Amino acid sequence: MTLRIALLRAVNVAGHQQVAMGGLRDLLTQLGLVDVRSLLQSGNLIFRSDSRSGAALERLLESEVSKRLDLQTDFFIRSAKELTAIVTNNPYRAEAASDPGHLVVMFLKDAPDAKNIEALRAAITGAEILSADGKQLYIVYPDGIGRSRLTNALLERKLGTRGTGRNWNTVLKLDALAKT
Repeated sequence: MTLRIALLRAVNVAGHQQVAMGGLRDLLTQLGLVDVRSLLQSGNLIFRSDSRSGAALERLLESEVSKRLDLQTDFFIRSAKELTAIVTNNPYRAEAASDPGHLVVMFLKDAPDAKNIEALRAAITGAEILSADGKQLYIVYPDGIGRSRLTNALLERKLGTRGTGRNWNTVLKLDALAKT
């Protein structure tokens, strides 16, 4: 069985799309996933599954969570091996060491085209910098995420795909949890 990480988009944020992590863990277990664990209350799950692909699991989980929990959200699945590669390939090591709360990994449904990445870079009006690597973006928000105009809506519109972000601290915690 493959160890996988599921990241849910926009749950338990500012009182919207409330869902108990215990309920999510129970649902995944009912669906045949094994060793289901959660991290924090913001939709981070770790589990073991059979050979179904990440995309197939995403569709299954999105459908079942919608039917059983009346929750409309996207799931972003990565294997533990993929998550370790994301940590290893971080192009912003200095920023990760000095200010990990302002480094975000945006997990994407699909790898964006190079022209879309360039269009996104051209739309940046602040001090943010970003680097794309397959189905991830690494984004540094030196002045903070809350004040930035590089919003999730702008990212998705320019890239042509949906995404969910996790700050570097959370990415490291997920990677460490996946190794236990």
